[in-house]
Amino acid sequence: IVSMALGIPGAMFAEAGLSFIGLGVPPPTPSWGQMIGRYQTYIQTYSHLTVFPALVLAMTMLAYIFVGDGLRDALDPSIIV
Repeated sequence: IVSMALGIPGAMFAEAGLSFIGLGVPPPTPSWGQMIGRYQTYIQTYSHLTVFPALVLAMTMLAYIFVGDGLRDALDPSIIV
């Protein structure tokens, strides 16, 4: 359970990276990596088009990492508080 909870952010990062370079999901399907990659040329004038999807991706990955860390702490019998 803990390994799966900590593996999800890695899969999210891999999918976003592949979508960023154009090798991910097809274009009608929305993806945070696709949003970041598509609007990177407009970052000087319309930075919100790139910054907000990147922040949401980072916060979602951080939330999964915290959940995995909390599960590890809760389920590990060797750690005594």
